[in-house]
Amino acid sequence: MSTSSISAFVDRLASVATGPGCTNFFDHAVPANAQRRRNLAIYLQEMLDRSPKVLLVGEAPGFRGMRITGVPFTNRTMFEGPANSFGLFGPGKGYVLPVEADAVAAEPTATVMWQVLAELDFLPLLWSACPWHTHVPGRPLSNRTPTAAEAALGTPFWQALTELFRVETVVAVGNVAHRSLQRSGLDVPKIRHPARGGRSGFKRGLEELLSTGTRQ
Repeated sequence: MSTSSISAFVDRLASVATGPGCTNFFDHAVPANAQRRRNLAIYLQEMLDRSPKVLLVGEAPGFRGMRITGVPFTNRTMFEGPANSFGLFGPGKGYVLPVEADAVAAEPTATVMWQVLAELDFLPLLWSACPWHTHVPGRPLSNRTPTAAEAALGTPFWQALTELFRVETVVAVGNVAHRSLQRSGLDVPKIRHPARGGRSGFKRGLEELLSTGTRQ
């Protein structure tokens, strides 16, 4: 995957017309989204340098997380603080938070995700079944489970990432992702989503996955 293929991927993601109750926060029509597109491109480039062989596919971005940053399973504090134990994020990489991030609390699920990955010293590529923000129509500061159609709209993007990164193992994080991956014809392992008290189950699922010899 080259810089040009990362750019093409991000541009394609930004060009998707999402329906009501689903915000494409990469859309070229909104000037502030340029920062999110850049952030995502930097993340993909940073991950490309690390050659992950596992793709974890979650549900959909939350309004306190990727909806703000443009990067899967991240929040405001990760961009403001030092680089994490994998050397990702932190200052000096080019990540920029949009101005609206100031008033938004950090999404806890992202924090749990990276804590567990650090504990296991395991760095997969992270993504979502529906890579746009699904919310209650008229309430952009809410989160809603994506419909089957919204997840299907996102299918070509995780499929593209598996090819671009030469991913060997795709893992569903939670039921929504698992159903979406199954509908696309892929039989994949499922682990507990870290949200809503799922930390220990999520960690246990990853430990079991790694114990089977899944390559990092």
